[in-house]
Amino acid sequence: MVTELALGTLMPMMLEGKVAVITGAGPGLGRTLAVLMAREGADVAVAARSKDTLESIAEAVRAEGRAALAVPTDVSRPDQVRRLAAAVIERFGRVDVLVNAAFPGTHRKNVLDMDDDYLELWRSAVEIATYGTLLACRHLAPHMVAAGGGSIVNLTSMSSRMGYAGRSDYAAGKAGVHLLSHCLADELGPSGVRVNCVAPGWIASDVLDGWMRTRAEAEGVPYEEILARDTAAMALRRIASEEDVARAVIFLASDQAKATTGATIDVNAGQHFT
Repeated sequence: MVTELALGTLMPMMLEGKVAVITGAGPGLGRTLAVLMAREGADVAVAARSKDTLESIAEAVRAEGRAALAVPTDVSRPDQVRRLAAAVIERFGRVDVLVNAAFPGTHRKNVLDMDDDYLELWRSAVEIATYGTLLACRHLAPHMVAAGGGSIVNLTSMSSRMGYAGRSDYAAGKAGVHLLSHCLADELGPSGVRVNCVAPGWIASDVLDGWMRTRAEAEGVPYEEILARDTAAMALRRIASEEDVARAVIFLASDQAKATTGATIDVNAGQHFT
């Protein structure tokens, strides 16, 4: 029989004493990640454009007994990212982990159908993903370097290495982050800062569920048939959850991955192999 003391010795909190910053912290994966990081012992700063969402996530972190900071931020704006970094350092005095997850969504248009307004949305989406990630690293990584190390985890996607029609903004943005991460891993490695990616496939969510129901209606078949068909195409016969993705991020953020940099963990239940 393993006592609580022994269990605690065997399974310490993975992020105990660390300060984590999450950009693009939304109500789905962002919230799940923030809460699980808090449960693993981290104080958490969350940044995104929606103030109300951020405050809700911060309250969830505090409910886990950890300190939280909510900083409304457009990661494509240098002045706002600089302010985010300053706020984190003022509140916590350090930053150990940076998770970049910002992306405004995809609009599903063929290149032949893109008008000027859509082209601007496309440009903005890619800029938020790639330039936003670069800005966050530019203004937060120096504090990691000064402290002797840290971990940056960038959320990419299965689509970063697998393009298909109607998702060019998403694929281009995430592919940019994927290769940017390799560059940053090489640049920051000598200073003890690790840079890695987590690449989800489909994630079980209301959005995915709604898309499946729309397809079922269009095909005139039950929703359950679409769900069974989609999961049958995955090696594990299931769809990854937000927690599945968050756990991979936490591993890379932790000291358990201290010899891992420039790597990508695919979390897609075997939907796509690389």
